[in-house]
Amino acid sequence: MQTIHNYNFSGKKALIRVDFNVPLNENLEITDDTRMLAALPTIKKVIEGGGSPLIMSHLGRPKNGPEDKFSLRHLVNHLSELLGGATVKMAPDCIGEQVKKMAGELKPGEVLMLENLRFHKGEEKGDEEFANQIAKNGDCWINDAFGTAHRAHASTAVIAKFFPNDKMFGYLIESEVESLDKVVKNPKRPLTAIMGGAKVSTKIPIIENLLSMVDNLILGGGMTYTFVKANGGEIGDSICEPDFLDTAKNIEKLAREKGVNLIMATDVIAADAFSEDANTKIVSADQIPEGWQGLDAGPESIALFKEVIENSATILWNGPVGVFEMDKFAGGSKAVGKAIVEATKKGAFSLVGGGDSVACVNKFDIASGISYISTAGGALLEYLEGRVLPGVAAVREE
Repeated sequence: MQTIHNYNFSGKKALIRVDFNVPLNENLEITDDTRMLAALPTIKKVIEGGGSPLIMSHLGRPKNGPEDKFSLRHLVNHLSELLGGATVKMAPDCIGEQVKKMAGELKPGEVLMLENLRFHKGEEKGDEEFANQIAKNGDCWINDAFGTAHRAHASTAVIAKFFPNDKMFGYLIESEVESLDKVVKNPKRPLTAIMGGAKVSTKIPIIENLLSMVDNLILGGGMTYTFVKANGGEIGDSICEPDFLDTAKNIEKLAREKGVNLIMATDVIAADAFSEDANTKIVSADQIPEGWQGLDAGPESIALFKEVIENSATILWNGPVGVFEMDKFAGGSKAVGKAIVEATKKGAFSLVGGGDSVACVNKFDIASGISYISTAGGALLEYLEGRVLPGVAAVREE
């Protein structure tokens, strides 16, 4: 397999699929450039190697062709600044003779931003002819958009067939896949996964797949109460999914069969309202009174979580164990985060992924203590479910 590390970019036009789907305000100004920053090492590698990067991405969800508010031209000046003043030209489209001409005239070190791929229906349909038209603009293809790797779109997967010997991962997607494989394929043991969030229903395939891999599975957050209810406990007004009580019982059964240590809160911080100003008390997880709801793990549960985490060699965290957005109910998630940092200090490999978990890491200022923080959403979850990601398979296939 070709790699970005040893490829000769000299004089080459490199098509780089990035994820520049960044948020813009009403003045069409970028409000968070995290995704752009993440792609810089790959873009700079091409420039430093004497090549010309052709940047391609989607932005937003255009419905009927070109719309100015979804144009990638709004990102050109900022990309130039991030690249230290490099020349970044804007193409009128992502395919066509004019674009091909602009690409051909690029000097080494110059960058061409192609227009929003999703202005064409062929992108999301995975149309082969559309992929072929894009491919005509470049000499090689680099996939550096892990956030869209679970989509079999023209630019994320189908285009690979036109570069059988000139396709590779960018630095971002390479690090994502390598880090996930440390959890999914060859983890040091014991391996502990912490799955949080409000609903069991959204995490069933991941939990079921993880039960074939992990030694310990900590389930926290709102989904706890569906399990408590399934076992006949009193959960008061806590969030619960009555349609998934049997699912919860089956997950517990599967954990026993596979010898997985399944850990859930034994005590919780209950509140008489979903509010920062609510009255609170610590109660047993299965004895929450009417009118009260569990909003965070209690001290006994936190101590148990910490003990398991700090004795782990590989840790995956996806989802908070309480309503961390309110400081009053952030204690459980903060303790989990700090325990992960402690384990990492002792040599464990830790991976945090999923929007809310990353938000926790940022809120508690512990990012520097985590081995790897995944930027992906859907792609991360599908990888954890054991699915093949088209954007990864397209590069790996010979």
